[in-house]
Amino acid sequence: MTTPSAPLLSIQDLSIVLPSSGDRSYAVDRLSLDIAENEIVCLVGESGSGKSMTAHAILGLLPPRVKLDAKSRVLLEGADLTRLDAAGMRKLRGERIAMVFQEPMSALNPLQRIGAQVAEALQLHNTAGLAASAIEERCIALIEAVGLPAPRQIVRSYPFQLSGGQRQRVMIAMALLNNPRLLLADEPTTALDVTTQRQILDLIQKLQAERRMGVLFITHDFGVVADIADRVVVMRHGRVVEHGTRDEVLRNPQHEYTRKLIDAVPGRQARSTPLRTRTEPLLKISQLRKTFVSKSGMFAPPRTVVAADGIDLAIEEGETVSVVGESGSGKSTLGRMVMRLMTPDSGDIAFAGRSILSQDAAALREYRRQVQIIFQDPFASLNPRQKVGDAIARGPMIFGTPRAEALKMAAALLERVGLGASAVGRFPHEFSGGQRQRISIARALALKPRLLIADEAVSALDVSIQSQVLALLAELKAELGLTMMFITHDLRVAAEISNSVVVMRKGQIVERGAPGQLFSAPQHDYTRQLLGAMPGLDYFEHKLAA
Repeated sequence: MTTPSAPLLSIQDLSIVLPSSGDRSYAVDRLSLDIAENEIVCLVGESGSGKSMTAHAILGLLPPRVKLDAKSRVLLEGADLTRLDAAGMRKLRGERIAMVFQEPMSALNPLQRIGAQVAEALQLHNTAGLAASAIEERCIALIEAVGLPAPRQIVRSYPFQLSGGQRQRVMIAMALLNNPRLLLADEPTTALDVTTQRQILDLIQKLQAERRMGVLFITHDFGVVADIADRVVVMRHGRVVEHGTRDEVLRNPQHEYTRKLIDAVPGRQARSTPLRTRTEPLLKISQLRKTFVSKSGMFAPPRTVVAADGIDLAIEEGETVSVVGESGSGKSTLGRMVMRLMTPDSGDIAFAGRSILSQDAAALREYRRQVQIIFQDPFASLNPRQKVGDAIARGPMIFGTPRAEALKMAAALLERVGLGASAVGRFPHEFSGGQRQRISIARALALKPRLLIADEAVSALDVSIQSQVLALLAELKAELGLTMMFITHDLRVAAEISNSVVVMRKGQIVERGAPGQLFSAPQHDYTRQLLGAMPGLDYFEHKLAA
């Protein structure tokens, strides 16, 4: 792509000063980058690298007491945004610059219908004096343009009535309503399943090309970078460590940190053979069925979702089985039924040869000591008012371990997962997302389970942190002889950790096989669809075939 002489956006010596220095006085330190019209620049780095702070600085949305250094310049088509007052920035936001945030459920008002929220951006900048009916029709047209079905129904819906991918499309519609010149996309596909992620990436590229927008796309995933970037800027600790075209950075990375991020893309160690079959599996699921029925309105017919439709699955002792599928495929429901957090409508679940569905309270209590679960969001699953050591020690204490001994065990487990014994006396908010997930792993291991269920346990983590957690799980599995059911939407992650992969769709298992076999010769169309949706396939497919 030929870059014009005058960039659409030019960031010059951007430094963001933190209120208290600590280890580093700058969240961003002398960052410079340009974005041309009709160009996608990916800003890449781990959490804490300063990526999101950069986007907030462009929009004038920095937190109180966080300031720009006096030498910082942010030029949009030659105009310095750092010199605009509050009124000038309000006029700019949503009109010439728009932003798509990472978590649409947090960015959308849960008490307001979608149509009203989409229309608000147009009403704030309604310089053409459009009538209310014209605004509504334009909102519906844009909802349709971002690929949402039944747009007139969507505008009457509340955010909770839409899926994660649909909410993200609504956010894109809101961002594009006033035809901005520059789009900031802050991790817009993190934690989405691969097919929804593919749809969102394709949509952003399509709309960007049609409108010739400049796009600053913030991500930690080099798979996404490989798919959409024209140029790449790699950040670490607030500083740019490498920049160049997509091919320059991906094919020939110069900085050790860039190589580390690229190597962290999962799937580089796909297994080719499953575990040797034994006579009696540790976990045996037979003809499991579960249907949810919910009302969608006073006069509307009930909505029926089949989450499990005759599932048969056996997991050998010491085996890791990944259950893969899109949101709504039934994989998390399956994990919760195995934990007996949900009761199936019919079928059976046998653990070590005994059915768990007919157990009394005492037997079920013992079963849950042997089967533990790690949830996707460690912050939501940990009590914010409870110290980490107490959270880990609580399980053993319930089963009769004295408190002093249980806390000693907690300290040893925290040491084992790489956090150190000193973490015992700290609270969850004092840790990063990856560290909190390590705490959740330590808590799950405190009862020395035989079966560990990981429900999307790494989907919201940076790829480098994700790689560390996967390596930790593999080490612990080998060390403790664990059996694992690993629930994920990412086939690359499944390739990294599994002996066997199960692909689910609409409550049914459509394919099962060893990762190497599944990725090299998938038998089902749906499996091929999931593989085709994986980001960065052209750059990283050699890892899956290894």
